[in-house]
Amino acid sequence: MLSTSEFPENYTVIDIETTGLSPEKNSIIELSAIKVRKNKIDGMFTELVKPSGSISSFISSLTGITNEMVKNTGKIENVLPHYIDFISNDIVLGHNVKFDIRFISKNLENYYNKQFRNQSTDTMRLSRKYCPNLQNHKLSALADYFNIDSKGHHRGLKDCEMTYYVYENIKQIAENL
Repeated sequence: MLSTSEFPENYTVIDIETTGLSPEKNSIIELSAIKVRKNKIDGMFTELVKPSGSISSFISSLTGITNEMVKNTGKIENVLPHYIDFISNDIVLGHNVKFDIRFISKNLENYYNKQFRNQSTDTMRLSRKYCPNLQNHKLSALADYFNIDSKGHHRGLKDCEMTYYVYENIKQIAENL
């Protein structure tokens, strides 16, 4: 029997894109999520976010998100409440999910004096546990391993989709142990 805490059937996959690695110095530029009910995709959320500064050419080449694309989008303080409403009290699932949670938490704290308290499940941790023979546990490497289409990787909704399919594949491995 699979652990419901390790393999929930109702959850929200989250992924964000940012201008860098530091929640203190960098901005969220995309918030994306996929709601899953009884292991099936049940809804999606994705919004570009106007950062406090500009997006570097490195981040633009990595994500495909340009300064032009975000110039007329909402600021994080306006978009974040809709994202949090979409996630609700769900367990959040993500690949290296602590990274995303740190940025979300920092912004919730800064703008709303609130904490992000949702439980989380990390597909990177699950891949290390259930696919120990793999050399690399990056999302793109797992997508290759499981034959998941990764075209568009490093955009929020595509990364959520890839994470969902990686999770389903890891769950199958765990069920067969």
